[in-house]
Amino acid sequence: MVEFKYDTQLLIQGLNLDEDKISEYFTTNFKGDCLLVVGDENLIKIHFHTNEPWVVLEYCSTLGEIFDIVIEDMDRQSRGLQG
Repeated sequence: MVEFKYDTQLLIQGLNLDEDKISEYFTTNFKGDCLLVVGDENLIKIHFHTNEPWVVLEYCSTLGEIFDIVIEDMDRQSRGLQG
């Protein structure tokens, strides 16, 4: 059993994106682990394990255009089922 069920990944395209501010917002406002926020001021990749991927998508959509969204159920994968 995994603590945070959903592996959530996406790209954000926007203007004046700030890796540090985005990372701080995640750690302050979301429950999860394995956070990765990398990129530059125009394109950021997010990787995060959470039980509430919809709040991640909602926040990220306020920063710019979100795309290449992948949400995988790691609990199902650990049981040998398709995520």
